[in-house]
Amino acid sequence: MKLEIAKLRRDKYGISSERRARLIDQLELQLEELEAAATEDALAAEQAAAQDETSTVRAFTRRKHMRKSFSEHLPRERVVVEAPTNCTCCGSDRIVKMGEDVTETLEVIPRQWKVIQTVLEKFTCRSCEKISQPRRHSMPFPEAGLGPQLIAMVAFEKYGQHQPLNRQAERFAREGVDLSLSTLADLIGHACVALAPIHALIERHVLEGTRVHGDDTTVPLLARGGTRTARLWTYVRDDRPFNGGAPPAAFFKFSPDRQMIHPNKHLAGWHGILQSDVYGGYNDLYLADRSPG
Repeated sequence: MKLEIAKLRRDKYGISSERRARLIDQLELQLEELEAAATEDALAAEQAAAQDETSTVRAFTRRKHMRKSFSEHLPRERVVVEAPTNCTCCGSDRIVKMGEDVTETLEVIPRQWKVIQTVLEKFTCRSCEKISQPRRHSMPFPEAGLGPQLIAMVAFEKYGQHQPLNRQAERFAREGVDLSLSTLADLIGHACVALAPIHALIERHVLEGTRVHGDDTTVPLLARGGTRTARLWTYVRDDRPFNGGAPPAAFFKFSPDRQMIHPNKHLAGWHGILQSDVYGGYNDLYLADRSPG
């Protein structure tokens, strides 16, 4: 199964990229279940052999995973186990340290919630009796009192990890934090508005290139009674194969359907070399009398 997954990842022809991605996801999920079940069976056999030494257990060889060394950028916490004060053999107290064995274990600190109190101190002047106070820092969602790191986490969980807001709200509640679904939805709206200038900057950078790669992919869109197929249009600028110095970038556009009006609108005012597949929706972009051409 690992070999089949590796072949699918290297395969560039034949099966469509969307179908290949779904097939790889399915195979990796099956492989995950098989490896977990194999470990459970091996541990169960070990426990059965330890509990009943008289019974005969089928011989097996448990595969040992070669553990990789943990990344150097991770912080290290040194926990020294209390050393003996006497020799464990003769009981003498004339012992000196000759070395140490270090075992590294990866651990995680559970997510911690905290409330940050921003204090704006007021000062009064004894000469003019005016009040002075520092200016409050701007926040993307001030009325809800939610910090930018929390907003970024919720947005990433929604769009990067495909975690719906209702599931996030349920998890927050289990951690003792009550954030309603409507509050999280408003939070996402504020995040989109705050990030719009960055999206516009990336789009402008991509369309400043003379070569752009265009493609679209299907995306399920929630609709009444189920889902329907919408489109995510991707435009990429990558000048590295042509020894260009501009950094590569991509911007995305969404549409509820695949009509040719969408790429025409996305690339209005741009001229250059567009590399795309033979989807007919791009045909208007290649017309000789197109403005700007």
